Amino acid sequence: MINSNLPPPDQNMESRMTNLSALIKQKIIDQGGWITFAEFMELALYSPSLGYYTGGVAKFGREGDFVTAPIISKLFGTTLAHQIAQILDYTPGRQILELGAGDGSAAADIMLTLEKLDALPSSYGILDVSPSTCAMQKEILSKKIPHLLHIFEWLSDIPEKLNGVVFANEVFDALPVNLIELTDSGVWEKGVAIQDNGFSWSNRIASQKILTALNKLELPVPYTTEISLVGQALMHRLAKSLEKGVIIIIDYGFREEEYYHPQRVSGTLMCHYKHRAHQNPFTMIGHQDITSHVDFSRLANIAKNSNLDVIGFCSQAQFLINCGITNLLQKPDASQIQSSLEVSAEINKLLSPAEMGELFKVLAIGKQIDFPIMGFSKRNRRELL
Repeated sequence: MINSNLPPPDQNMESRMTNLSALIKQKIIDQGGWITFAEFMELALYSPSLGYYTGGVAKFGREGDFVTAPIISKLFGTTLAHQIAQILDYTPGRQILELGAGDGSAAADIMLTLEKLDALPSSYGILDVSPSTCAMQKEILSKKIPHLLHIFEWLSDIPEKLNGVVFANEVFDALPVNLIELTDSGVWEKGVAIQDNGFSWSNRIASQKILTALNKLELPVPYTTEISLVGQALMHRLAKSLEKGVIIIIDYGFREEEYYHPQRVSGTLMCHYKHRAHQNPFTMIGHQDITSHVDFSRLANIAKNSNLDVIGFCSQAQFLINCGITNLLQKPDASQIQSSLEVSAEINKLLSPAEMGELFKVLAIGKQIDFPIMGFSKRNRRELL
C-alpha cells in the first residue's frame, strides 16, 4: 500500500517493499493470521537487510527522513561531552556506551571534546542493530578522529557490567510498541492481519501483560495509546548491567500525566518519510520510520524498582544550557561574527520551544552517584515523574 500524498518509491524500493511485505505476511500466517503491532513494527524496522534500520536506507539529513540533534550541530555532542567528562571523573571504569549512534557524528564530537578536556574514556562502545549504519559510523570516525579509533568497539549486546556513562539519543522512540484500544466492550490490543494485498488492523483481547502495564491508569473511553514492552525490557537490561555511573536518555516524549492525557485519545504513533510525517504504518514498509513518544515516568519507575536513582529530568534546552552551550556564543571577535551567527542558528534549533528545545526531554538514571550532575543544576523536574 502506497500513500499517494508521499513521494513515490523507485523500482528498487518497490522490490524491497515487496520482499519485506512477503516476509511479514508469512509471519502473520505462521501465527494464525494475526500478530501484535509490536511484532509488525519490529519486522518493518529491523528485519535483516530489509528493515528500515537494517536495510541501508538513507535515514539522516536532507536525503533521509529526519534530522537528529548531532546532525543539526556539533554543539550537541560538544556540550554533552562536558557532562560525560564530569561523570567519568567519578567512575573508575570510565566506559562510554552509546545506543544507536546514528551516523557517528555525536561520537566524533564527544571524543574530540573529551580529548581537549583530557578526559578520554577507557572504551567507547557502540551498540547498533544496523550493519550499514555501523559501516557508516566507522567511515565517519575514521575520517574525523582516526587517532582515536582504537578506543571504539562495536558491540552486539549490552555488556554484563557497565561503569561510566550510557546514553541513548532518539533510540527509545524507535523501539516497537504494543497498541492498546479501550472501548465500551473492554481493553483490546490492536494487531495486524492480512487484507487483500496489504495489511489491516485487527483487535484481540489484551493480554494480562498489557493489562498489568495499564494498571492504575485512569483512561477515558474510547482511547488508543501505546505501551513499549520492548522499551521496558531494555531499561531493565541497562539497570541490571549498571554498576556505577549514569544512564542518559534523550528523546521526545512526556511524563505519565501528559502521555496519557484525556485529550490524547489517538496516541502518539507517527511515521516519517522524506521529512513528511503521517500516521499510516502500512505504507512504504521498510522505507519509513515508525516512532512513538517515550513515557519517561515508566522508565523512571523501572529504574527505581531496580534500585537505581532518578537523578534528573528536564527539557533538552535546560539540560544543554546547564551544561554550558550558551557560553559558546559569548564575545566573538570580528573574524568570528559570521561563524557566531551560524552557531546561533544551530543553538536556536536545539533550544527553541518551537524546535527541539521543549519537546525533547533528558532523563538521567544513576547508581552510586553522590555528586551533583551539572545537566540538572537548574530546573530539575524529576519530582514530576
